[in-house]
Amino acid sequence: MLVFGDAALREDPGAKIARLGDMLDEAAATTGIRRHSLLVGALIEAGELAQGLADHDFAQVPVDRRFPPAEAAMALAVDVARLVHASWQASFAPAALEGQPARSALAELRSRTLPDAITVKQPEGFAHYGLYPEAYLEAARELPRDARLRVLGIRSIGTTLAAAVAAAIGSAANPVMVRPQGHPFRRRIAIGPDLAEEIRGDPDARWAVADEGPGLSGSSFAAAATLLREHGVRPDRIHFLPGHAGEPGPEADAAVRDIWQAAPRHVRSFDDVVLAAPDPGRRLQSWVADLTGPAQGGLLDISGGAWRSHTGRPEHDWPPVHAQQEKRKFLLRSETGRWLLKFAGLDRAGRDKGRIARLLHRAGFAPEPLGWRHGFLVERWHGDARPLDANAIGREALVARLGEYLGFRAAMLPLEPEQGGACTARLFEMARTNAAEALGEAAACGLERWRPALQRLEGARRPVRTDGRLHAWEWIEVDGRILKTDGLDHHVAHDLVGGQDIAWDIAGASVEFGLAEDERRILARLVESRAGHPVDRELVRFCEPCYLAFQLGYYSFAEAAAAPCERGRIRLQRDRYRALLATALDADQR
Repeated sequence: MLVFGDAALREDPGAKIARLGDMLDEAAATTGIRRHSLLVGALIEAGELAQGLADHDFAQVPVDRRFPPAEAAMALAVDVARLVHASWQASFAPAALEGQPARSALAELRSRTLPDAITVKQPEGFAHYGLYPEAYLEAARELPRDARLRVLGIRSIGTTLAAAVAAAIGSAANPVMVRPQGHPFRRRIAIGPDLAEEIRGDPDARWAVADEGPGLSGSSFAAAATLLREHGVRPDRIHFLPGHAGEPGPEADAAVRDIWQAAPRHVRSFDDVVLAAPDPGRRLQSWVADLTGPAQGGLLDISGGAWRSHTGRPEHDWPPVHAQQEKRKFLLRSETGRWLLKFAGLDRAGRDKGRIARLLHRAGFAPEPLGWRHGFLVERWHGDARPLDANAIGREALVARLGEYLGFRAAMLPLEPEQGGACTARLFEMARTNAAEALGEAAACGLERWRPALQRLEGARRPVRTDGRLHAWEWIEVDGRILKTDGLDHHVAHDLVGGQDIAWDIAGASVEFGLAEDERRILARLVESRAGHPVDRELVRFCEPCYLAFQLGYYSFAEAAAAPCERGRIRLQRDRYRALLATALDADQR
């Protein structure tokens, strides 16, 4: 099944350097958690810059080596990480911003000849999964204090994490950056003679390997350990700093598991370093206190589907959840009310979602956002909300509300073409693959009618920040208003779809609410009216089997990863999409 994909963006290195300087300037004029958040944002920008420059060089060689522009960017990342470390250690207390080394590193980068553009990979952990560099600052404190301790970061996100580890241990040497290649479950790393000599030259060095994960196979960490072993480093001197304390997933082979068992691991979670922080000033409720007022009691964790017990739905009517893909969520009570704290992403990822939340609320489509604080969006919690009853409000009113909402998104949340998600050819490939796996090759042939139209449909696309999750359980009724929840970030989710033409959401709404053909026509006209431009009807029809195939793949993966108590709900959704896709493909063949 094809479901997941990595978001990548072409960026101007000079623009990133300018943005870094602006963030450091703003941090110098700010205090508290907002100052700290800006420093972390600058660290992420610097890590992305180092990653993009290293990947640019790798594309020319292709081996990992000490590429001077990337090394200069990594030196900057380590300098900024030292500022983050100092801020974290002081619990964000106001202090003079000792940023001269970072300023010097910025000046050094500006003096270099840099590529016109680099490809920056979105660090999924920072954007989606609540992975904080501060957890690696704390984990690094557990490393042996060894003068020969070196750091290796696995690109993409491991570049930034390695900078944090190097800052925490006071390393004088730049971390090594590598990118594992090959089959996702059998990664290998190729390095140039300079790095090979550097590693072999000190076989008694101790190495700390930083990355998120492990994932299904743990092969990226294993590839790094294999590289070091092959160049003379003893297994007992290789330490892992992963994103969680679990073992590699079911695709890990025996050799990978042996490597994981041999490596000392140093892990500190978000819960360890934030929720249970010894200093109350570092805790999440303190981050948002200027927005909500002082918390009354502790935070209530409603992640992983626990939020369903607070919606008024009986348990037998709970919607399915893919717990591993859910954002962290907490309820906070203060004298000003009850508030939802939801992880929205660090740095620009979170700020952009905060902007979308404010826009949707002002237009009357979403709950009220108070603000964004270091990765978490604060929204009003409507405890008196009722799940949307589509039958009770009437079909005409339902279609009208869907048309208003989707038309607003099409008009007000555009994307540049290069920021959009999968092209029509990629959507077709996904649908063809998923349909063949679930229904057989004969059924998947029903999609072939679309192949000649792909080029024209690609030209018709107008990418927007699509909602992507128009399921009935994502809507609530509050004081006579119909509000959409969870509509901020699925256009940048960790999947291959990304931002699409509003046709994707029209198709999704039609599926999720079982719209009849005349209702679909009305919905498309309403969206056109609100958006101010035509909706390509053929693109809508193409998107429907693609949407069904994507959801089928998503829930197939969710079932495989789910706890036993959740599998039944997920299986019902998977089977529903499978049946609808079979019907759609059968109709296409007739």
